[in-house]
Amino acid sequence: MTRNSDLEYQNNPLLRPEELPPFAQISTEHVIPAVKQVLKEGKEALDSVLGSCTPPTWDNLVAPLEVLDDRIHRVWSPVSHLHGVADSEALRDAYKTSLPLLSEFNTELTQNETLYQAFQTLAEGVDYPLLEAAQQRVIDNSLRDFRLGGVALSPERKIRFKTIVRRLSELSTRFEEQVLDATEAWSKHITDSEHLRGLPDSALTQAREKARAKDLDGWLLGLDAPCYIAVVTYAGDAELRRELYTAYSTRASDQGPHAGQWDNGPVLEEILSLRHELAGLLDFANYGEYSLATKMADSPEEVLGFLHDLATRAKPIARQELAELEAFAHAEFGCEQLAPWDIAYYAEKLRQHRHDFSQEDLRPWFPLPRVLDGLFGILQRLFGIHLEVRAGVEYWHPDVTCYRILDANGEQRGSCYIDLYARGGKRNGAWMDECRQRRRTGASVQNPVAFVNCNFAPPAGGKPALLTHDDVLTLFHEFGHALHHLLTRVDYASVSGINGVEWDAVELPSQLLENWCWEREPLNLISAHVDSGESLPDGLYEKLLGARNFHSALQMVRQLEFSLFDFRLHLEYKADSDTNQVQAMLDTVRAEVAVIQPPSWNRFAQSFGHIFAGGYGAGYYSYKWAEVLSSDAFSRFEEQGVFDPVTGQRFLQAVLEQGGTRDAMELFVEFRGRKPKIDALLRHSGIAA
Repeated sequence: MTRNSDLEYQNNPLLRPEELPPFAQISTEHVIPAVKQVLKEGKEALDSVLGSCTPPTWDNLVAPLEVLDDRIHRVWSPVSHLHGVADSEALRDAYKTSLPLLSEFNTELTQNETLYQAFQTLAEGVDYPLLEAAQQRVIDNSLRDFRLGGVALSPERKIRFKTIVRRLSELSTRFEEQVLDATEAWSKHITDSEHLRGLPDSALTQAREKARAKDLDGWLLGLDAPCYIAVVTYAGDAELRRELYTAYSTRASDQGPHAGQWDNGPVLEEILSLRHELAGLLDFANYGEYSLATKMADSPEEVLGFLHDLATRAKPIARQELAELEAFAHAEFGCEQLAPWDIAYYAEKLRQHRHDFSQEDLRPWFPLPRVLDGLFGILQRLFGIHLEVRAGVEYWHPDVTCYRILDANGEQRGSCYIDLYARGGKRNGAWMDECRQRRRTGASVQNPVAFVNCNFAPPAGGKPALLTHDDVLTLFHEFGHALHHLLTRVDYASVSGINGVEWDAVELPSQLLENWCWEREPLNLISAHVDSGESLPDGLYEKLLGARNFHSALQMVRQLEFSLFDFRLHLEYKADSDTNQVQAMLDTVRAEVAVIQPPSWNRFAQSFGHIFAGGYGAGYYSYKWAEVLSSDAFSRFEEQGVFDPVTGQRFLQAVLEQGGTRDAMELFVEFRGRKPKIDALLRHSGIAA
């Protein structure tokens, strides 16, 4: 006779222990029952562990908790992923109902004093020195996470801490959803082609197909990244640029065409208030200091000093770049004053004037199938891995493909889903996420699985998707993250792949891989004209290199603006202030480092998902911090050869395979032979030391 629990497992695809999620079988009604079931099992498993870990050992304490964590992750990972790439009202409801349950379970786990004492006893015991270094790291990180999770708080403060964590989870989800809703709500139907003069054929084709999909004549514009970037960069109609800029820069705010409808202003204010309170409960002065507990940087002063040093170097050059742009726009086009929606347009004109080059010139040379084949070839030459399409895999959308990753010995190291095109129900941007984590289970190993997501313009006009060089950089960046997750050799999930890696070092592999998109030999592998099949011509390559650092200082000060705004906002937040601290801080930082001032109604913060809906709160500086590491790491490849197999294997073994088992600085020094220097970043960015 079949038990009810057995039937539950058979009927709910999220609960079946399959290698890959059966996406075609997952529906929204499976989510809440699966989450409740796996959390029920988790509580039972925790009780069992606490009842049998006397004295605590790795095998009776840590190992079973890793099984528990993996079980929950296997259920929640596909749900979280679908929420990001195939959103619907029903899925949102199930997702938001499940979040408090997961939050409460995780908080209770980190606040369990008996469990904490068991880990403390294990760390102080005679067996601890006999454990592998990776196992010791797991225990050390767990003790840190207990402390950061409020284990030492009084009962009343624990309750408050738990409430804050649950509410923050809900708010970050609402923030992300409101940005998606505001983005998808806006569109502009155009029937007069004169308004679209200057737009490249690729953008016109996409807009025409969007209109056709809604049974409309002409063209349909939206705020998805491919369309928005094309309009503000190429559209000759200044009023059209202004209209899209206004809609895009006021998304999810109290301004713009949908003012107040999905306003994230109150959401981010509550997030900041709760983060500050949470840090205070743990005796940190602010959330900025709290965030550094899991990062390479030792202090707020070190972070701010790093950012201000870069700003001091970059801002004078950025001022010069802007002055040149203003002079060019005036002399060539009679533009008396640059508006914010004019910057990208005239910058592109100046780029074409100065370098006879445009990103659109490159699209025919980067058809996606060729780029992927070339990327895989580069990874094979660098790290000895081979990628092949997996058969019999279930997907959430027909455009998705799953690849198997094999090493030089033919051993499977993992699998990777790629989902590269923009569409409705998918959040903007590009990101990598975990589907399965590597861990050893007895004599076998659970291989890691990754999701790689982008938002490129899909195929159109009977041709494959054609990428700009910026798109290619994005793809390589996300694959660098995937490699970090997939090529790990660590057997313990909490420090395998990207897990346990300091947050301000996690961008090292992703930013490193971008460098191969600029080198001649790799470019021969990833480029082939969509019609003729020939590789990128030398003349066009020279133009690409010549324009590489075009307005690089303007780009750098913009990133520094984001980084300083984020870090100072969390560092200097005042709980009792009745002023709009968000806009005040943004204005202060812009006055300090920015050379382009947006209009007063610009509401950038209301859609800054990295810090309010992602993991980068008080940590956006990590992009620049890790860029120092990645530029210096690539300088070794420049010295030895970009396809030098010895250097590739050294990076593989020192960084990619090590995961979070050791400090990121130790791993960098193991690869580079010394601590990082800023020189390579300044050279690659075209900014003199």
